[in-house]
Amino acid sequence: MNPAERNLSQAMTTIAALIVAAGRGTRFRSVLPKQYAMLAGKPVIRHAVDAFKANSQIDFVVAVIHPDDHLEYATATDGAEMLPPVYGGATRQESVKRGLEALAELKPDFVLVHDGARPIVSNEINERVIGALLNGADAVLPVLPIAETLKRIDETGHVTNTIDRTNVTRAQTPQGFNFQKLFDAHQKYQGQSLTDDAAVLEQAGLRIATVAGDPQNIKITEQHDLYATAQLLMETRIGSGFDVHRFGEGDGVTLGGVLIPMDKSLLGHSDADVVLHAATDAILGALSDGDIGVHFPPTNVAYKDASSDRFLAFAIDRLDQRGGSLVHLDITVICEIPKLSPHRDKLQKSIAAIARVPVSRVSIKATTTEGLGFTGRKEGIACQVTATLKVPAT
Repeated sequence: MNPAERNLSQAMTTIAALIVAAGRGTRFRSVLPKQYAMLAGKPVIRHAVDAFKANSQIDFVVAVIHPDDHLEYATATDGAEMLPPVYGGATRQESVKRGLEALAELKPDFVLVHDGARPIVSNEINERVIGALLNGADAVLPVLPIAETLKRIDETGHVTNTIDRTNVTRAQTPQGFNFQKLFDAHQKYQGQSLTDDAAVLEQAGLRIATVAGDPQNIKITEQHDLYATAQLLMETRIGSGFDVHRFGEGDGVTLGGVLIPMDKSLLGHSDADVVLHAATDAILGALSDGDIGVHFPPTNVAYKDASSDRFLAFAIDRLDQRGGSLVHLDITVICEIPKLSPHRDKLQKSIAAIARVPVSRVSIKATTTEGLGFTGRKEGIACQVTATLKVPAT
């Protein structure tokens, strides 16, 4: 098929995506079914929904869900324009059959059937499957080669023989099909125990084409799969913060939420905690979310003499809302006075508590400017902070 013919074919073709999410996932060992577990800031199933919705070639998206999950599904897909969900059956095969029946009146030419527990659906794998369908395949299966040696074991756990892995692959989803042929095969072979939809068409004697799968297209089965998938969806962000406050008369300075007695205080609209101010700006900077002055302007009397722990807690809340986490705070306090070494452990614990991270994720150092500049003249304190975050990739 030449490019002009392919473009015309695409323009005349209707494609539906069917997300199968009616299972209970007992191996996941959670009260909440795995398809609704939070992953990089949103439920697992929502990642798949968004991937299909983002593909301009896909006209309809529908999910097959368990009747008990209606509220979880509604929350997970809030704002996504989809067809009403279909309630699944006792087996995956029955659930797909019900989904196909719901789509039948729309008469799609092709359907992509996808596991709701596979959140990383790349546009490339969708394009490969759809491209093969447009080129005449009745069924398309994304596959990955098997690198490991395969062994068969007996009921006692002992190896009985080595399995030849030549021409053996791992099957993934989305699997693509000529809609009518898959619909007819499900009607004919209903009630049989077939593990996926490609197996249904195998039963019907149809040839199944293969395309390259995606190693990141992980199916979440157990808790460790969720963690592994989360790492693939996250990116590292680094932000820097810097703050300065001058000394005035007083009886102590607040640094990192800790009051250190001395014969001076730091002057500022709030409590002038240079450490927490710089840490707040470092996190907001890594999030590309303005700075402390944007969110807590010094012209606002509500923040007069405010405790700066609320500023850092606010930045951490913003990070949590993005589905991210604080990896590390590297803090350098620049001053001649006070001496921080007697207070270092207390400051570290205080900052870690405010940031809601283990103490091991907070480093605090002190240095001087060898008598140079305003800090060297003991006129004030400066602080610089580098924040390392993990946030969902955008």
